[in-house]
Amino acid sequence: MKRRQRKQTDKVMQNPPNKNSTMNNSSKIQIFIISQQSLFLQALEQAFDGVSDIVVLGTISINNDVLKTIDNLPPDVVLLDLDGQTENGLDLARKIRQRSPNIGVVLLTSNPDDNQLFLAIKAQAVAYLNKEVTAQQLIDTIRRVARGEHPINESLTNRPKVAEHVLQQFQELTSKNEALPFISPLTPREIEILEYIAQGYLNKQIAAELGISEQTIKNHVTSILRKLNANARTEAVVVAIKQGLIKLT
Repeated sequence: MKRRQRKQTDKVMQNPPNKNSTMNNSSKIQIFIISQQSLFLQALEQAFDGVSDIVVLGTISINNDVLKTIDNLPPDVVLLDLDGQTENGLDLARKIRQRSPNIGVVLLTSNPDDNQLFLAIKAQAVAYLNKEVTAQQLIDTIRRVARGEHPINESLTNRPKVAEHVLQQFQELTSKNEALPFISPLTPREIEILEYIAQGYLNKQIAAELGISEQTIKNHVTSILRKLNANARTEAVVVAIKQGLIKLT
């Protein structure tokens, strides 16, 4: 019985949606769910029933056809269950992000820990959630990810050990042993913007919050990265945490 159900699910995902379905779903957040646990897949599908702005394109287990399926029917967000397939799941998350950077990968786990969070960040996941989250919390996270936010950055502000580990990794990759921690101190405005970045805000959202232009925010972000000797926003957040510029919550 399980085998027949799985074949039906794969068939649905391999066939392209009809034209009317595509038009109806174009304005919705399209998600894909990947898990080895059939009951969990069903539970997640049910959680999105009646959610007007989210549509489930399909569900599948981790197998050799996952990447091909996603390529044929690309979603906005992928929900990827790590339980039972942690190493393969993280590798799959990495491959999805490499092939399709615009797809946000949300990792779900029953046993969250600092090491797995670090590996999730390395795999470029945009969110890392405990399976005990409520359906509404998951929906809210999906909406944020669809807007281009990276909720996983918030984990760095309350997991100092992970932040330190990420920073060490960045330092090893960039080989900036000769560089000073700062070229010059950050201004109060730059620290304020950095705090928003740590919360996962995009430049456009920060501009709206502060009542200034998006171009001004971009200029500040460029200055922040230069002053912190950082190549990316996440690295800047980690450096700021270590230097005490952002308070841990």
